Amino acid sequence: MQNAAPHSPDYVSPDYAALAVRIKEWGRALGFQAVGIANTDLAEAETRLVEWLAHGYHGDMDYMAKHGARRARPAELVAGTRRVISLRMDYRPPHAADSWDVLRDGERAYISRYALGRDYHKVLRSRLEQLAQKIRAETGEFSYRVFTDSAPVLEVELAARANLGWRGKHTLLLSREHGSWFFLGEIYTDLPLPVDAPDTGHCGTCTRCIGICPTQAIVAPYRLDARRCISYLTIEFKGSIPLELRPLIGNRIYGCDDCQLICPWNRFARTSAERDFTIRHGLDDIRLAELFAWNEATFKENFSGSPIYRIGYEQWLRNLAVALGNAPQNAEIHAALQSRVQHPSALVREHVIWAIQRQGQVA
Repeated sequence: MQNAAPHSPDYVSPDYAALAVRIKEWGRALGFQAVGIANTDLAEAETRLVEWLAHGYHGDMDYMAKHGARRARPAELVAGTRRVISLRMDYRPPHAADSWDVLRDGERAYISRYALGRDYHKVLRSRLEQLAQKIRAETGEFSYRVFTDSAPVLEVELAARANLGWRGKHTLLLSREHGSWFFLGEIYTDLPLPVDAPDTGHCGTCTRCIGICPTQAIVAPYRLDARRCISYLTIEFKGSIPLELRPLIGNRIYGCDDCQLICPWNRFARTSAERDFTIRHGLDDIRLAELFAWNEATFKENFSGSPIYRIGYEQWLRNLAVALGNAPQNAEIHAALQSRVQHPSALVREHVIWAIQRQGQVA
């Protein structure tokens, strides 16, 4: 980008321009596929956020409303922030079972592909901290804080402003070179680095993501009603899943990827070379009944270090019960449900009984 005049408030010294180049090189060496730099002016995004909250689209995610406009004001979250270094890392694991094949087989469990390996929070946070330390070694002490889906940060908006892609109609970030199968992370900093020019949108007239959504949670282009989103219902939502939405969940027990699977830009998505994102415990292609038979100790052991661990065993069984209710009728499914009909959790029992009745059986 062309630098401003030396006396302009937007002027960036040659030293910082060179540092920005090195930061991007260091980021790629640490396993990030793209690195960009954004400013902190998110006024337009703040207006959209306030409107989204006013519609109640955040559901039970009270923290979204609690932080409110603070998400769009980086300098209020971290005092002194002048720039945001935004980074993305591919996560799609190689050799995973075909997602459409799993979704079509009602006896198998579908888990969002980002959750098949190690918890991405730990992986990205460690790499972001390593990058910050490289910057510190170059500049001396500076103010910074790292984030990855862990604080009130408008990460998609910041990534788009940092030229890492554009917001798709499903509200996720899209890249022409990498589709959308990637994680995002940020470093808030007081360094006056040069900013990158935002990418422009490339969705055109395509609305495949809107049409494919099982629960029609994408209520308009770029607007998601989380209360209907399967990812929200199976991960964030802790209560009784609305009756009218249960049949639409199908066999999706943790998250939902349909809007990504249908997106034409994901023809260019690449698999990840990160060992931490390697598939664990055959979760890409595993039977619902097998997972439902896990006791709590097995759940905790198998999901130690996994993003799935945080939903807890009770919610895990709730999700599986719904999927089993939607599964084809057979003896294995019936036996699995009957095994939990007296479960001590009222939440689990409610969903198990619903599933048994949907299967045409008697609890």
